[in-house]
Amino acid sequence: MNIPYRPIALGLLVLGFSALVLGRAQAGGSHFFAPVANTVVKEECGSCHLPFAPSMLPASSWTRMMANLKDHFGDDASVDPKLAAEITAYLVANAGDQAGQRYGSKLLRGVSTTNAPLRITELPKWTREHRKVPDWEWKHKDVRTKANCTACHTQAELGYYDE
Repeated sequence: MNIPYRPIALGLLVLGFSALVLGRAQAGGSHFFAPVANTVVKEECGSCHLPFAPSMLPASSWTRMMANLKDHFGDDASVDPKLAAEITAYLVANAGDQAGQRYGSKLLRGVSTTNAPLRITELPKWTREHRKVPDWEWKHKDVRTKANCTACHTQAELGYYDE
């Protein structure tokens, strides 16, 4: 009996590759956070830093942060009140404890949604995930700050924070 090994092997190769690609497309587990889809948020927040995925923080954090843009981590990030309201509405609606729960639930596990930090880098899961990064690496000229996700996670803008 002549068994067609070549088509079977090719089929298995295609199946394996498809599983890899589809696995990535299905959100990469706990290292995928849906990127900002709102143009205004991308433009306003992205003019200074990576526009962070709203699912990385609970709604209360975004609300508190947007209420004090005059002192946004040491900078004045004030915008027109109408723009601020639009940005706040988007961030809150897609926060990790709201619509973004599918993506942010693991990052926010164990965090009080009413008293969560304003910095993603202060979340317990973020701290655990980055505890092995030596201090000197944070000070490297291409990194400089823990908020510079794209320095190490080259596809962060697409929502992927795998190494």
